[in-house]
Amino acid sequence: MADHLDLHTVGDLLHHYPRRYAERGELTRLSDLPLDEHVTVVAQVADARVHTFNGGRGRRLEVTITDGSGRLQLVFFGKGVHKPRAELQPGTRAMFAGKVSVFNRKRQLAHPEFKALGAESGAEAVEAFAHQLLPLYPACKQMESWQIQQAIDTVLGPVGHEETALAGLVDPLPDSLREGRGLATLPEALRKIHRPATKTDIAMARDRLKWDEAFVLQVALARRRRADAQLPAAPRKPVPDGLLTAFDARLPFTLTDGQRRVSEEIFADLATDHPMHRLLQGEVGSGKTMVALRAMLGVVDAGGQAAMLAPTEVLAQQHHRSITEMMGELAEGGMLGGAEQGTKVVLLTGSMGAAARRQALLDLVTGEAGIVIGTHALIEDKVQFHDLGLVVVDEQHRFGVEQRDALRSKGKQPPHLLVMTATPIPRTVAMTVFGDLETSVLDQLPSGRSPIASHVVPAKDKPHFLTRAWERVREEVAAGHQGYVVCPRIGDDIGDEGDAPKGAASPSPEDEAEKRPPLAVVEVAEQLIKGPLSGLRVEVLHGRMQPEAKDDVMRRFAAGEVDVLVATTVIEVGVNVPNATAMVIMDADRFGVSQLHQLRGRVGRGSAAGLCLLVTDMPEGSPARARLGAVAATLDGFELSRIDLEQRREGDVLGQAQSGVRSSLRVLAVIDDEEVIAAAREEAAAIVADDPELTGYPELRTALDALLDKEREEYLDKG
Repeated sequence: MADHLDLHTVGDLLHHYPRRYAERGELTRLSDLPLDEHVTVVAQVADARVHTFNGGRGRRLEVTITDGSGRLQLVFFGKGVHKPRAELQPGTRAMFAGKVSVFNRKRQLAHPEFKALGAESGAEAVEAFAHQLLPLYPACKQMESWQIQQAIDTVLGPVGHEETALAGLVDPLPDSLREGRGLATLPEALRKIHRPATKTDIAMARDRLKWDEAFVLQVALARRRRADAQLPAAPRKPVPDGLLTAFDARLPFTLTDGQRRVSEEIFADLATDHPMHRLLQGEVGSGKTMVALRAMLGVVDAGGQAAMLAPTEVLAQQHHRSITEMMGELAEGGMLGGAEQGTKVVLLTGSMGAAARRQALLDLVTGEAGIVIGTHALIEDKVQFHDLGLVVVDEQHRFGVEQRDALRSKGKQPPHLLVMTATPIPRTVAMTVFGDLETSVLDQLPSGRSPIASHVVPAKDKPHFLTRAWERVREEVAAGHQGYVVCPRIGDDIGDEGDAPKGAASPSPEDEAEKRPPLAVVEVAEQLIKGPLSGLRVEVLHGRMQPEAKDDVMRRFAAGEVDVLVATTVIEVGVNVPNATAMVIMDADRFGVSQLHQLRGRVGRGSAAGLCLLVTDMPEGSPARARLGAVAATLDGFELSRIDLEQRREGDVLGQAQSGVRSSLRVLAVIDDEEVIAAAREEAAAIVADDPELTGYPELRTALDALLDKEREEYLDKG
């Protein structure tokens, strides 16, 4: 149990809540059983027969069970026949669990686990059985639902005496809060969630347990906000008529209202004497980089330095290129032809040559370079700053807490921090995951951005749609534009950054499309060059190429010397080629919703309209097709992030997927429980303001320590 379900203590077991409850009638819809899934059913044995085969040497027990809504066959072979043959006599009622398969076009359970429920006698017993709420627990092959229930029953003791077993529990909710909100005590909630008499019991238990999760988490975040607010920082106020003013004057366009508003929020934070901790989230292409650059220039004006951390070398080079282009002679401070108020903008990545690297390090330590853009190479010990004032982290979720702290420690005082994410985050998730950061939202696209038309291309159902997709790419190239083809993998013989796309939902096993490996860049590029895109200039880009080769391909693509770039998701974030108008995403069902939205944001960045084609082999009506349909139907990233979250469940939100941490959300649903989260945040803020060390709340401290085990704290810090 410990290994498979991560349950190690009695407490873990008590907090392993039922996934759902079934009344007898609900459980036994034998007609509705899903294929290839582990199920638990309650039914009555209608018939049981032993058949022999192989000249009498082999034995097979076939048991037919029914519940009035349908019939299902169970099969047992060999030595596994004896126990069920003795226990599963016609008329026996039992719980059965196993994986639903098909044999001779009929659904069956092969060698299911089972537990007889005892013969009911008398109307009362039957009635009690009929209406009993049976808890069904998140289970696995090695530990079925009722085995978990048996373990919990052992812990809780006899019915009616649970209070004794639960007496020593630490209750994290202060009495005043619990009573003020009319919530159940913890022992009562645990008894009712595991042994409910009515559906009202379940609702009451869940309401209480949701508060536990929301409140303890919000206290942790409130304490972190408070600790950050205590740190000293140097205020950074831009000087009038300095670098920022000169930069604004040379902009060929006006900032959007959103960019202005967010800039004001950032400059107000930078002017204070404690470090800014702000999350800047915005739609793909909403101009976050422009806002971040203006903040960096303001800090340089105030005598400090700014560092921008990007997750990949491709992205660091791209940022460096676009920022130096936007700044023009302002990025050539101290050089011939450089502007008087200018500064130096340097790039620092792991693959730079020794001489260039030495010069970049020198420019940083002397303060000659006001702005540095780089990958995690920026965090290495030998990198020293003259006066680091602001750190901008692009695509925050790819940086760990140690990295953030390492960079922060390079300032004389903690630098201000601006975190940018292009994955729009629903408000509740921002409150829950990024609750220690102030949030700014850019939800307007700058003028000049073009609409993107998105379509699903069902390659298997309608092969001619795929043929047409390649024709559309050719048409875009003929019109003087460029395109991307995105694949989930690099190639069979090469290790791969794209094998398991982030947030990708695995399609249901019955779909044949899932049975083949995901399409790979190297093979797809070869097929396109020989086939539908022959004659066009097609190049590949993926994470295993040498940095110089990657940069060379990106430069040539940006310069218009490459017509079609066949790439992995290395192009997902920040790549900006306004002339690229078409994108074909192969095996689009292998990517998550937010990732598809990110990828799509690479086209339509100029004056010509964008086109995004989502190619899939998934059949109509499958969840994967529905997901792709949702992406094609809206360009609203906030709406898509809600869909993504609902589909992936919240376990991922709090890092279960990323860090394997046990304390993921169990009953709290980030999307549905907005009111609980908002109320818990207020209660937590009040308690932490009143008693920062929680000396008056020893139980809450204990619960916090359990929540913030080492790994969990790191994950929260990443937020």
